[in-house]
Amino acid sequence: MGRGFRDLGAQLSNWGRFGPDDERGTLNHITAEAIAAAAASVRDGKVFELAIPIDSTTPQPGNLRAAPVHLMSETGEGQDFRGGFRYADDYVFMALQAATQWDALCHVWYDERLYNGFEAAETSVRGARRCSIDKLTGGVVGRGVLLDAPRHLGLAWLERGQQIGPAELDAMVAAQDVELVAGDVLLLRTGWWLRYCTEGATKEVMSGEPGLSLEAATWLAEHRIAAVAADNYAVEAIPPEDRSAVLALHLVLIRDLGMTLGEMFDLEELAADCAADGRWSFLLCAARLPFSGAAGSPTAPLALK
Repeated sequence: MGRGFRDLGAQLSNWGRFGPDDERGTLNHITAEAIAAAAASVRDGKVFELAIPIDSTTPQPGNLRAAPVHLMSETGEGQDFRGGFRYADDYVFMALQAATQWDALCHVWYDERLYNGFEAAETSVRGARRCSIDKLTGGVVGRGVLLDAPRHLGLAWLERGQQIGPAELDAMVAAQDVELVAGDVLLLRTGWWLRYCTEGATKEVMSGEPGLSLEAATWLAEHRIAAVAADNYAVEAIPPEDRSAVLALHLVLIRDLGMTLGEMFDLEELAADCAADGRWSFLLCAARLPFSGAAGSPTAPLALK
């Protein structure tokens, strides 16, 4: 078993690295030059949508969050406007992290401190004063790199609890012939979304997942990854190798490194295209909705090749 999450977090901490008032964390690794270079990777005009459907089928392990509710407030029925005009209108009630989404840096913490040392007590029922999703100005735009774990291992999907650590990440980088650069956004395919679509909300699917190990935090920090997103619901492997804390990787990445996490990305079509042409990097555009004081936000990411 590796180091405790507190020791690892202290070693990798980015507190103060980007200034005492910083609330963007590792997204600071994405420079204007990096965005311009990422835009140059668009050669064929292909666009891949990475968001899962927002409806009642959205997977929520352990009933963590209620599925989105979509209501039509107007359907055209009973309307009588000049010239035959009719209209439809609707509402959505949903948890902000109930579909493809980004975690804000106020989403998780320990020892009463958020990223960069801000007090967790500044989060209240009125919202988070520090590290909320609206502080991630510009969203997540830059060079995306997809690492495809099940394809690398010749599997349809990884197994529940299967750990992806530094050795596995290095092996995929080498096999896919990818050169990582500072400011890259890592997209990790585990096959878990494919398994959910294939088997449905079975106990095996909803009670755990493959994902990153705690030690992967060191690898992400060393490569100056700007953000990480996966096709599962928590990025990290569940159940974890070390059960001394709930979602220990979340704690280290979000609270200590200041790294926002993306969850429930649909990477299937993109992965198939990357495997076909051998190009595993692309321009990624994944804006957040600027809800003031929110702990997360839905996103509709686009990968452009």
